[in-house]
Amino acid sequence: MQISFGVLLVKLVIYTDGAARGNPGPSASGYRIYDARGNVAEEKEVYNGIKTNNFAEYTAVILALKWCAERYKPDEVDVELYSDSELVIRQLKGHYKVKAEGLKELHQTAKDIAKRFKSITLNNLPREHHGIKEVDKRLNILLDNLGK
Repeated sequence: MQISFGVLLVKLVIYTDGAARGNPGPSASGYRIYDARGNVAEEKEVYNGIKTNNFAEYTAVILALKWCAERYKPDEVDVELYSDSELVIRQLKGHYKVKAEGLKELHQTAKDIAKRFKSITLNNLPREHHGIKEVDKRLNILLDNLGK
């Protein structure tokens, strides 16, 4: 943790992933959040029903940011968010336009939550990165257990 002007800041590192078997198809979203000491603060996977991969990726980001905003004072939190979705990261950074109607509301929701934090860094990682792979593995277990 960092101290700045007498305010105790919280640093959280988030890895997110979304999966869809078929596009659209059975989909799931998940995240893993680490605290400043590198401990897992939270991890979660949810089944989305029949959705696209991009829907699942955005949902993972939204769920993770909501969890952080509900448990901490967002204006005292520095967030590092990692996703393997180049589309989601570049859209949230404003580098890509959001053209798909089904993503516009998700995009706006993610932006609205993200701007509440003291700072947020959005990063794209390859799906082979260990942080992304761990979330992906848990999504596949969820989908397998549901018979999807």
